[in-house]
Amino acid sequence: MAHELLGAALALLASGVAGIFAHELAHALALSALGVSYRIDWLPARDDGLLAMIFFGKLAAVTPQTFPAARAPFRLRVASMMPLTLLLPLAGIPLGILPDPFATENLVFQVALIGWMACAIPSPQDFSILWYARRVVNRRKNEAE
Repeated sequence: MAHELLGAALALLASGVAGIFAHELAHALALSALGVSYRIDWLPARDDGLLAMIFFGKLAAVTPQTFPAARAPFRLRVASMMPLTLLLPLAGIPLGILPDPFATENLVFQVALIGWMACAIPSPQDFSILWYARRVVNRRKNEAE
């Protein structure tokens, strides 16, 4: 039992880290496909130490750099919700294409899947961009002038 719990904890950590990177890459791929240039910062530096970075910081951040004039808010909104695509492989479960991972007794796999699914949830910052994309674009325009 202890080995299974340790395995589950390590699986959660690994799937969480992989999922966070996949979450940010989903933003980047969407921005790239929509013609928005961006910058990815991997492990951005923090002034308040390693523990603060682990618990409160970011492992990666995607920052749009320039916005094409046409439909810029729409492009940001689409990119902000792209982490939801991490759930697409799970669409095969209700369709009967894939087996239900929670019908098995494999705790390690179940916990890893939960960690991955958690990373597919858009962050509060993602939702902020969804609702206020026009403000972001206008602020960037004002900064550029």
